[in-house]
Amino acid sequence: MLIRMRGREPGLRVARLGAVALGVIALVATGCSSSQKPASNVRIKGGSVTYMFLAPSASFIWPFVPGVQDTTANIQQFQWLMYRPLYLFGNDGTSTAVNYPLSTADPPVYSDAGKTVVINLKGWKWSDGETVDARDVMFWLNMMKAEKDNYAGYVPGLMPDNLVSYQMTGPLQVTLHLNRGYSVSWFTYNQLSEITPMPLAWDVTSLAGAPGSGGCATSVAKCPAVWKFLTAQAMDYKTYTTSKLWSVVDGPWRLAAFSLLHGPDTFVPNPAYSGSPKPSIAKFSLVTKNSDKVIFDAEKSGQASMGRVATSALAQLKPGQILPKVNPLGPRFKWQQFWQYSIYFYIPNYTNPVIGPVFRQLYVRQALEYALDQPGIISKVWKGYAIPGTGPLPNAPANPWISAAMRANGGNGLYPFSLAKASALLASHGWRDVGGVQTCQRPGTGPSDCGAGIPAGRRLTFTIDWVIGNSGTPKAFGIYAADAAKIGIKISLAGKTLLQMFTQDLPCKAGAKCAWTALSYGFWIFNGPGYEPTGEALFQTGADGNQGGYSNAVMNKLIDLTHTSSSMAAFDRYANYAAAQLPFIWLPHQYAVWEVNARLHDVVLNPLDTTLPEYYYYTK
Repeated sequence: MLIRMRGREPGLRVARLGAVALGVIALVATGCSSSQKPASNVRIKGGSVTYMFLAPSASFIWPFVPGVQDTTANIQQFQWLMYRPLYLFGNDGTSTAVNYPLSTADPPVYSDAGKTVVINLKGWKWSDGETVDARDVMFWLNMMKAEKDNYAGYVPGLMPDNLVSYQMTGPLQVTLHLNRGYSVSWFTYNQLSEITPMPLAWDVTSLAGAPGSGGCATSVAKCPAVWKFLTAQAMDYKTYTTSKLWSVVDGPWRLAAFSLLHGPDTFVPNPAYSGSPKPSIAKFSLVTKNSDKVIFDAEKSGQASMGRVATSALAQLKPGQILPKVNPLGPRFKWQQFWQYSIYFYIPNYTNPVIGPVFRQLYVRQALEYALDQPGIISKVWKGYAIPGTGPLPNAPANPWISAAMRANGGNGLYPFSLAKASALLASHGWRDVGGVQTCQRPGTGPSDCGAGIPAGRRLTFTIDWVIGNSGTPKAFGIYAADAAKIGIKISLAGKTLLQMFTQDLPCKAGAKCAWTALSYGFWIFNGPGYEPTGEALFQTGADGNQGGYSNAVMNKLIDLTHTSSSMAAFDRYANYAAAQLPFIWLPHQYAVWEVNARLHDVVLNPLDTTLPEYYYYTK
């Protein structure tokens, strides 16, 4: 299941729902069917595009999102179309860098050894005529200070905790004073990236209130009442298209239709958009489906002009290939390899009162990784359209952060598949196969004992909850469970809907007696918080994506060093340590094959899932 979550609501740690990239874009412009002749070079204005993808769909309109609403479907594929962040990342290509031309502010200016940051707004306009100015940034910062525990991007000790002070220093300028000097790239990519200017039209406590009457833009003390009101409004889905709040936009699109479960969520151009380019197509719609087969059938039937090809429809790749020789949708479509800037994993629950102490033993996590036949799963399930996942950051696309530990063993990482090594690790720490299940025979905390908190007779058995939707996921975990069973590790599997996982698995926090033992909701895509993959949102103690309650003082220190040092050596120390420590169990990193109709242009798939339909256009 292609998901990425981040953040939390009160008491709930989750990770950000990854872009659900099993999508299609259906062509509804007159005369544009799947049987078209090759496109001409004559550009036309107008036409409608429907983007179809696997659930979850958009479900929260206010950019100040709680944890369970912090999804790519809500952010990059929904909110960013209407409300542009202070700094937008990605482009209509493969860049993962900050995109200053599409951002509402100029590049930040750092001084005082990284302790002072000056933000200069460009002076874009909201659709109600208000200027996107310093007050709108102060509104966000005050809200974040007042309601940080209700914001998905909050990590203890980081913004707003690391702000000594902040103030307007001009109509279009905000100055931040930080508690210490930070790496310029890290603070821009992983802190300033959290800010979305909010219009004064939202600074109210009732629909009848005058813009700014809520007082949050000028007083932190006034923000809780505004937060309560806006949260309630954001949960009132039926008013999304009629509310005078959400109709105030500064992005290239405004919302014309919304349906909570499957869409269509339809956008039309915002004529007051200050940026460039202006939309060329007349309508852009988002629709979700519950299976990749349904989406692929839509492509085959000629209803789609662009989308992902279901893995089941692709030929098995031969060594050295990245695309098969024969396009399953024929010559009418161009296709491309699509890597997301993500990592795949399942999360052990370190707080579970029974299996948690077992997961806290590094040798157990090493055995679990050794027992995972990534090459076999890649071949048998993903047909070659994947590479091994080996660490805490993306193995692909090519990026400067990939560390030596992640490249070890020919790209298979520190723990390549070996049931013999997995079994030996368990045996050397006091475990024995009893009736087909590894069982602790030597309790204690010595170097050859089972480990702290593990009693005699404890069995190495647990359940992985996974989100249903991708037909390959149960097959992949089935192979894993079958291999692990050969050495006495008993893994059960439980497919759940996303709603079930939200309501049954995730409503707990570190230290609570959470019932779930391990979960896999898909992947983490590094598209906020944390465009620079330094790990604080996933592996730092108390972090938003750290649902399993992993806590390691050395990891915390190494992550912290990446915040203040721009040295690659500091980053490598963190990445190598995380790859070795296995806070999560790494799974294969899949890539998608997408099809693009020849008549729809400038649809380049961004690794961050930054969705920019204002670039799309048709030709005759």
